[in-house]
Amino acid sequence: MEYDDGTIVFFDLETTGLNTDWCHIIQLSAVCDGEVFNEFILPLCPIDEGATRENGFTVHNGYLYRNGNYIPTTGLYRTIKSFIQFLSSFDGPVWLAAHNARWFDAPILARVLRRCHQWWKFQEVVSGFVDTLPLSRFLYPELRSHKQPYLVKHFLGETYDAHDAKEDATMLERLFNYWDPDEDDVEQFTDPTEDY
Repeated sequence: MEYDDGTIVFFDLETTGLNTDWCHIIQLSAVCDGEVFNEFILPLCPIDEGATRENGFTVHNGYLYRNGNYIPTTGLYRTIKSFIQFLSSFDGPVWLAAHNARWFDAPILARVLRRCHQWWKFQEVVSGFVDTLPLSRFLYPELRSHKQPYLVKHFLGETYDAHDAKEDATMLERLFNYWDPDEDDVEQFTDPTEDY
């Protein structure tokens, strides 16, 4: 989505757990104006039981499954390089938006990018992260919940496959477009990559 002389790309992660210091990325997805990035990664650590209950991912005999269905995977380094290439295809500056970016998606992605020695390349493309969770609280303080599935149901009248990163990113873009927030409001909930 073109915004403030740049582009907002909506992304989401599915992970092996909620600990941002060590969890591994299982699925990395991003969408922008019909362009889609969606890759699955075989994690190198066990998936928490709670994460499996939420996202349906399991590993058996070195293969990834979701809800019992086999999922082809790509290596982490290759996925990260492809992701940066995908982001480079948009007019800059690029801003990555996620629901709870500040406390979950952005710190995990930054840690993994550093581990893969790709943080500086990422920073050449991406200027910062937009967190749509506090943005939604700011825009609609009267709502009883600001979880993304609730927001999608409330504003768009739909349900979807939550905890599939591609679906989460797609629905977040639709929510954002529905809200149509002004640039000043978005800026309040945007952090530069240097903060990570």
